[in-house]
Amino acid sequence: MPLIKGKSRKVISENIKELMDSYKKTGKIGNSTPVNLAKANRQAVAIAYSAANKKR
Repeated sequence: MPLIKGKSRKVISENIKELMDSYKKTGKIGNSTPVNLAKANRQAVAIAYSAANKKR
């Protein structure tokens, strides 16, 4: 499912949840395969903030 557009905290957290759910099902986030859950979480946060065009 594509990420939701928006810059609010709620939208960003929903996008992170969507990415982490995808990682737990497939083992991938986008084209990459993070080694463990912590790295996957950091990558999901980075992707969500990047999609929102907002700095962490």
